[in-house]
Amino acid sequence: MQRERVSENVYWFQSDVYAQVTAGVITGTQWAVVIDTLALPEETLAMRSFIEEELLVPVRYVINTHYHADHTWGNCFFPGATVISHTLCRQMMADRGQAALDAARRQNPIFKQVKLVFPHITFDKGEMSLRVGKKNLILFPTPGHSQDGISVLVEEDRVLFAGDAFLPLPYVVDGELEELIATIKRIGKMGLENIIQGHGDIILRGEIDDAVKENLNYLSTIRKVVRNALKRRNPLDVLATVDVESCGKSRVFLAGLAEDLHRRNLRALYRQFINEEEISLAENKTE
Repeated sequence: MQRERVSENVYWFQSDVYAQVTAGVITGTQWAVVIDTLALPEETLAMRSFIEEELLVPVRYVINTHYHADHTWGNCFFPGATVISHTLCRQMMADRGQAALDAARRQNPIFKQVKLVFPHITFDKGEMSLRVGKKNLILFPTPGHSQDGISVLVEEDRVLFAGDAFLPLPYVVDGELEELIATIKRIGKMGLENIIQGHGDIILRGEIDDAVKENLNYLSTIRKVVRNALKRRNPLDVLATVDVESCGKSRVFLAGLAEDLHRRNLRALYRQFINEEEISLAENKTE
C-alpha cells in the first residue's frame, strides 16, 4: 500500500494490489474521518493501524463516496465508526451488496472476514458539512460514474476526494454519460489544489486542467464512436476495432486495466443508445 501526506492532517492511500484504488484520512486532535476503504481487508487494516498507531487518533466517521465494493467493504474494519453516504449508496448496498459479497467469498477466502456495514447517515440533495479539527469537509453529489456518487472537498486546502467521479479513465458502465460529463466540468471549475482520484495517482494543481480536458475529450470521443457504429451493419464488430489509445487514453492506466474498462464503456453505451432508440420508437407509435 502506498501512502502520502497531501497537506496538514490530510493523507492519501493507494492499493498495490487492486486497480490502484485509493482512500483518505483527515485527522483532528481527537478523532479522524476516513474517506472510502480499500478493496482488500489486509490493506484496510494496515490503513487503520497507521491512523491509530502513528497518527494516534481513532476513526469516528467513514465516508463512502459510492456503493462499489472496493470503496465500502472495509467499513466493517472500523467498528464503532459512523458511516456517511448518499442515500442511494445505502439503498444500492442493501439491494446488491450481499450477493456480490457471497460471490467474492466463493472465489477468495480473504473476504470471509468482511461483513457489510450500511451507512448510518445519508443525504441526497445539496451539501453536507463535517468539521474535523481545523478542516471543514463539504460532501456533495457527483453522479455519472454511479447514481450515488459523492465527493468530499477539504475546504481550507482545496483538496477534493472525488471518488470514482474522476479517474484516469472515466468509467460509465454503472452510470450515465451526460451526468459524468457535467460532473467533470464542475470539478474543473472548482479551483482545486489537488484531486484525489478514486483510482490512480493524485492530480496536482498544474495538471488539473489537462486532466479535465483529456477526460472530457475521451467521453466525447466514445459517444461519437458508438453513435457512428450504430449506423453500420454490424455495430459490435465495428466497436471491437476501437481500442483505448485511438480514443486518447493510454492502455497502461489503472495497472493495465484500461483497455478492458474501455471495451466495457463502449458496450455499455451501445446498450444505452439502443435502449433509447427503442423507447423513442415505442413513444412515436403511441402518438
